[in-house]
Amino acid sequence: MQITIVAVGTRMPNWIQEGFIEYHRRLPVNIRPKLIEVPLTKRRKTTVKENAVEKESEALFKKTQQDDCVIALDVLGSKVSTDQVADFLTDWQLQSKNIYFLIGGPDGISPNYIRRAQFCWSLSEMTLPHSLVRIILLEQLYRAWSIRSSHPYHRA
Repeated sequence: MQITIVAVGTRMPNWIQEGFIEYHRRLPVNIRPKLIEVPLTKRRKTTVKENAVEKESEALFKKTQQDDCVIALDVLGSKVSTDQVADFLTDWQLQSKNIYFLIGGPDGISPNYIRRAQFCWSLSEMTLPHSLVRIILLEQLYRAWSIRSSHPYHRA
């Protein structure tokens, strides 16, 4: 099983990179995700938002294969508990599927592409900066791993 995060945006602030690196290094090598970045579509006053989102969503999905388990992160997705994420992680490892987490740009992922994902997960009902989602996702994967491994990090 290989976990991959495919995210829109190639120039993240230093604090985002540092947070990502921190949780990335905490994860065991066998579940440490690979990060693939796709370019953010330039937005101008004349840019039609839906066209930009379609283009970014297409770029995200082009990084996946037919047999991969694709999880789109979107505010309208399903709410899941940390314990459920830990269960998902166990299931994914047993299935030996490649897992792709897709993080859209500032305007999200196109509904046309969300329908193609096996699962749509919402990290929060709050609107989050797309760059911060990288850190939150990694922290939740680390927390899920800590639950499965009886590591003291998770205290709930």
